[in-house]
Amino acid sequence: MTRRAIAIAVIAALAIGGVLWVRQRTARAAVQYETAAVTRGSVERTVTASGTVNPVTVVQVGTYVSGVVQQVLCDYNTTVRKDQLCAKIDPRPYQSIVSQDAANVAAAKAQLDKDQANFQYTQLTAERNQKLGAQGLVPQDTVDSSKSAANQAQAQIEVDKTGIAQRQAELDAARINLGYTDIVSPVDGTVVARNVTTGQTVAASFQTPTLFLIATDLTKMQVDANVSESDIGNAKTGTSASFSVEAYPDRTFWGTVTQVRQAPQTVQNVVTYDVVISVANSDLVLKPGMTATVHIVSDQRSDALRVPVTALRFVPGGVNEAHGASRAAFDEVGEELGNQGRVWMLRNNRPDAVPVSIGLEGDTYAEIQSGALRPGDQLIVSEKSGGAAANRPTRPRIFGL
Repeated sequence: MTRRAIAIAVIAALAIGGVLWVRQRTARAAVQYETAAVTRGSVERTVTASGTVNPVTVVQVGTYVSGVVQQVLCDYNTTVRKDQLCAKIDPRPYQSIVSQDAANVAAAKAQLDKDQANFQYTQLTAERNQKLGAQGLVPQDTVDSSKSAANQAQAQIEVDKTGIAQRQAELDAARINLGYTDIVSPVDGTVVARNVTTGQTVAASFQTPTLFLIATDLTKMQVDANVSESDIGNAKTGTSASFSVEAYPDRTFWGTVTQVRQAPQTVQNVVTYDVVISVANSDLVLKPGMTATVHIVSDQRSDALRVPVTALRFVPGGVNEAHGASRAAFDEVGEELGNQGRVWMLRNNRPDAVPVSIGLEGDTYAEIQSGALRPGDQLIVSEKSGGAAANRPTRPRIFGL
């Protein structure tokens, strides 16, 4: 019986030891920490907005006259020069008006020649009757009548000259309208839109139709970003900005804020302002109309001691009243030390709080102005718990408490 009891005791001891060993291993593996290193680098605070990529200058080419389009000589992506013919409207109706007005001018000039000949005749008659009247050979009424006829003939010449000028103005207007049947490019550039086809009838009676859109220089683009009124104070002219487009998700484009427009835009009670960002496009990868996700740098620190923002937000699961130190006591210690924040380092497999003074806080990193941190220190950014030991996490050290 004694040997049997001893054997049972040994087996029970081994079982208890095994259970304790398994629990210890489980407790150690229950909480897993993810860490990130303290580094030196740039810390940026940015304003995020959405925008659209546009050419810097886009010229709308329309038509001043109405008619049927005979030819379309420019298409999408066509490189054009100033005064290059892009489309042709049927000129025949306008040519007929030019011919009619030219005939009117010729008729007016012929009438002038006729009236000038009549003036010469009436003037000679008046001079002759003036001499005969002085000799008493013709009555005074004849002298006065011939003089009046000469004056009327001279006035008619002035009327004819005015009529010629009027007819010439009508002819010039008709020729201008005839010239407008040639749709030419007003600038050097690239056609980015074509809104007309051969045989189409365009009407310019009430509103000038837009036939082409021509971008002057696609190597220089701009992003029109819609910045909300809560962030517009951080968008300033001259600051740098980055953006990405869906066509190139792995590439970041950089530009400069060149204009913050004062005109508000209200859509569904949301007020935004247009911020213009200029960007070079020498390789022509940016296309007009692309949607851009913009990050405008409002503040920046270079070569700063920085930590991930997630490290400042992290609080171990052991910081609660069920495991010794309460969160209120933790915050009280931080206030006594006059610190703005704290981070957690993993020492001896347990979180250890380190007070820090935070400077500029960006979207990804935060500047550390003071604190017992050095580049390379590993800070806890998250933890994962699992198993039965998840309810018994390792108690963190809080400033040595």
